[in-house]
Amino acid sequence: MLANMAGSLIQHNRIKTTLAKAKALRPLAEKLVTMGKKGGLHNRRLALARLINNEDWVKKLFGDIAPRFKERDGGYTRILKLGPRNSDAAPMALIEWVDHVVAAAPAPEDKQDAPAKQAAAAEAKAE
Repeated sequence: MLANMAGSLIQHNRIKTTLAKAKALRPLAEKLVTMGKKGGLHNRRLALARLINNEDWVKKLFGDIAPRFKERDGGYTRILKLGPRNSDAAPMALIEWVDHVVAAAPAPEDKQDAPAKQAAAAEAKAE
């Protein structure tokens, strides 16, 4: 289960899971990134063994994720606590890479500015 979760973290950069599973996944993910930073055939094969022989995950880990943390000594993941799950009240969490940036939602337009924009567009169209 942890190998699949680590692969999902590598593939999607963040996953939503229970808090206990996120805490169990963190050491494995940290060690995989350390292997990726060291590089070499031996570390690649060790990572491949831990990630259920999924070569795509290992390529992304060694080629994309590990180089992002080249200057960082540790602490590659972060766990963000969410509220309890509706069905069984299990504590939920997001686990993600520290450098993962979530795109901000665009700010909603102010309704008072809308008529002014429409008037400006009508003037431009009339000219």
